[in-house]
Amino acid sequence: MPGGLAALLDDIATIAKVAAASLEDVGGAAGKAAAKSAGVVVDDTAVTPRYVTGFTADRELPIIWRIARGSLFNKLVVITPVILLLSVLLPWVITPVLMAGGAFLCFEGAEKVIHALTHKEDLAAEAQEMAAPGHEETMVKGAIRTDFILSGEIMVIALNEVAADGLALRASALVIVAIAITALVYGAVGLIVKMDDIGLHLAKREGAATRAFGRGLVQAMPHVLTALATIGTAAMLWVGGQIIVHGAGLHPAEWLDLDEGFTAWLADVAISGTIGLVLGSVIAGVVHVVKAPSSSEEGVGGGGGH
Repeated sequence: MPGGLAALLDDIATIAKVAAASLEDVGGAAGKAAAKSAGVVVDDTAVTPRYVTGFTADRELPIIWRIARGSLFNKLVVITPVILLLSVLLPWVITPVLMAGGAFLCFEGAEKVIHALTHKEDLAAEAQEMAAPGHEETMVKGAIRTDFILSGEIMVIALNEVAADGLALRASALVIVAIAITALVYGAVGLIVKMDDIGLHLAKREGAATRAFGRGLVQAMPHVLTALATIGTAAMLWVGGQIIVHGAGLHPAEWLDLDEGFTAWLADVAISGTIGLVLGSVIAGVVHVVKAPSSSEEGVGGGGGH
């Protein structure tokens, strides 16, 4: 009996060691996958705050929570099963899908740059739009649609990093990445959006230094949000261009004969971002040329009906 108990305890210890090793493998794979998708995560974090700008303070966090739930649904229920299935049945499709998504990010980034250069802010039209019925629902749906593209990029990049591992490890790593990144992105977005409220609260507290810091926070937030919008656009172009370049098997740092390190990374960012801007601008130009004839036809058709 003692020998049987000792054998049982030994088996339990062995199982525990195997389970711990498996958890360590999953954690390591998830960490590696998440690190590679960091660029898109920055983009996602920078893009989302604009969807809650202009709403009353009591609606900001509920809206972010709704978008976060939609994001988690996108990652866990739609994207992860589809890309895992593709990784088993058609693994060669992953890179072209990734590159197609990269091209879309380039297009989105270039569109933002073009819009910033050619359009002036219309505050009256924006205020009228904010007051329209159903505006919150429209903004939430729009944010979830945008998130779907960015989440797709995050999950495909993550899968690409664990593609050589077993299916169970891949699935576990992607689930961890989906939950962790969603919590990180929308936790950060919630903090950013409520930062001005935190500043107002601090500005009413006792202590000159605390009040001064609170006022400074309130004054700084518009500039922070503007900077985030710029960072988000730059991240779109960089990540999209990098996906295209690396998907084609090219490595910009090698073109300049640079060793690995910050200089090589900076060169990669600059070259990938430039390629992303050029490619995105070309795609945007084609899209606008294709849209132009249909817009003209609609105008002619509309005029005939009056």
